Amino acid sequence: MDKENRVIKKYPNRRLYDTTESKYVTLNDLKELVVEEISFTVVDKKTGDDITRNVLLQIIIEQEEDNGEPLFSAEVLQKLIGIYGNPNQSTAGDFLSKSVQLFCEQQKLFQNQVEEALSTNPMSSIVTQMTKRNMELWKEMQDSFLAAGTSASKKEDNSS
Repeated sequence: MDKENRVIKKYPNRRLYDTTESKYVTLNDLKELVVEEISFTVVDKKTGDDITRNVLLQIIIEQEEDNGEPLFSAEVLQKLIGIYGNPNQSTAGDFLSKSVQLFCEQQKLFQNQVEEALSTNPMSSIVTQMTKRNMELWKEMQDSFLAAGTSASKKEDNSS
């Protein structure tokens, strides 16, 4: 996992600077950090405010626009918006966070089982290639879901 929490500075010109790597980064670079489970905090250079949630939401918006099939339908988004201000808002956030965490844990377990089955029971080259490609596609889908879950997790952490 991560060794330390990276600090990303967001400048007034909207550029992001990774202080660990000493280079400018993009939202896509930050998405890769999320996928690799590398912890980071985005700080507004001018105000010093932690704007990590806002940046994660930007990443989700880009993912929703760039992928052919969005994770959040209009109906789901409407229901999520309806939860805000509701007395059960905190409970709903906890439920979403734990659901995403469980989903990710189950997918890792499934992936490990498939990889183990492939290594202990060799199949023909074609079937192995097809299985690996399916795993790549599944991982891409999971990464999109993980990005949404990370945002919910950060929200839970910030409200604690």
